[in-house]
Amino acid sequence: MVWDCLFGRQTGIHDDLDLVVAVDRVHGVDIDRQPRQSYLILRLQPDERKETAMSELDDFLTKTLARQIKAEEAIHNGDPAPRLEMWSTRDPVTLFGAWGPCKSGSDEVTRISRWVASRFSNCTAYSFELVAAGVSGDLAYTVGYEHSSRSVDGGPVEPSTLRVTHVYRRENGEWKIVHRHGDLVPIDQSPPAEASTT
Repeated sequence: MVWDCLFGRQTGIHDDLDLVVAVDRVHGVDIDRQPRQSYLILRLQPDERKETAMSELDDFLTKTLARQIKAEEAIHNGDPAPRLEMWSTRDPVTLFGAWGPCKSGSDEVTRISRWVASRFSNCTAYSFELVAAGVSGDLAYTVGYEHSSRSVDGGPVEPSTLRVTHVYRRENGEWKIVHRHGDLVPIDQSPPAEASTT
């Protein structure tokens, strides 16, 4: 199933996500874009479009990422509680934070999440752009970009983009985050397409 869609406050979660596109119109209906909204943008290859029952990956993306987006918007507004609800309290749990903290253990991850939340406020926009995702048994992962506009330490609202990887573990039927690695997007120093690397 193709996920080329937009999750947002104004559009809600759609039953036929494979047909929703990340534009100003969804199924011919104008989206009323407000200055403050959360979006999940998912893009996979068009040739994967099929009318199939919701797979395990589809179910994971629909339920878990919708909750995670709300949690990330909350932490960008200074509230760590929704993010902490997304995290496992069962070790091993690890964090490689964008501001430097590399911690392991639920207590340390909780402490750092509260610290991060205390620095954020005034989130005017948050979106998650999914690059890849997978589910295998009781483990899942996502790789993507978090785009936000928020204030840090009481400063002006500024845009930011992080590249992030999350690992999830299914615990009692619910997906919980057990690892997060976030960092600033580096300058791309890839060689030109025609250049040889040998």
